[in-house]
Amino acid sequence: MNPTSQKVAVITGGSQGIGAGLVAAYRGQGWRVVATARTMKPAEDPDVFTIDGDIADPATADRIISGALRRFGRIDTLINNAGVYLSKPFTDYTAEDYAQVVGVNLGGFFWLTQRAIAEMLKQDGGHVVNISATIAQYADSSTPSVLTALTKGGLAAATRSLAIEYASRGIRVNAVSPGIIQTPAHPAESYEGLGDRLPVGHVGQVSDVVGGILFLEASPFITGEILHIDGGQSAGH
Repeated sequence: MNPTSQKVAVITGGSQGIGAGLVAAYRGQGWRVVATARTMKPAEDPDVFTIDGDIADPATADRIISGALRRFGRIDTLINNAGVYLSKPFTDYTAEDYAQVVGVNLGGFFWLTQRAIAEMLKQDGGHVVNISATIAQYADSSTPSVLTALTKGGLAAATRSLAIEYASRGIRVNAVSPGIIQTPAHPAESYEGLGDRLPVGHVGQVSDVVGGILFLEASPFITGEILHIDGGQSAGH
């Protein structure tokens, strides 16, 4: 395959969990990948380019996009996977909490997507996938998380807005809205009993989210979609 024709995906939060699963999945599809996180180990695979950086810093977006273009020459898909989840009673959130969650979940999305779409316009096409959260649309009193709702709900709204703005120029914008997904970031025992709250009776896996994103990738007629991957949680409300 001509390297310049190989598609390139930029994946934030690529060091673990869903992000690491996406890196492996896109490589499995023959894509080259730019993986970013606050700390990233260099990849042995020459078709995976890793970039360290705090996504909340606008300068990091410039480094990611310029690095991707320098290394691979194009950007076909951006997956805004990096995110912060912080559950607290509303009145307990601090200014630092607000700055962190908004900075990563909204700021990181905003600056990187703006830069990526500018490049996609030059290529006459591209795809952006945002990671929202079911809890942003269907609140749960047992896990108060207004900052998550504020920021991830904002991502869902921005997904629809950008999809319409750029539909005629070949750029699709979609989102997945995960429910309770088991990742290595939390001990396995912390998920015990959580599946009982879901219609399907069990929590989701990283592979469920990865599969949903690959579905959107392979669906050129879908844009502006918020794909709920939550075991029926959203349908039950």
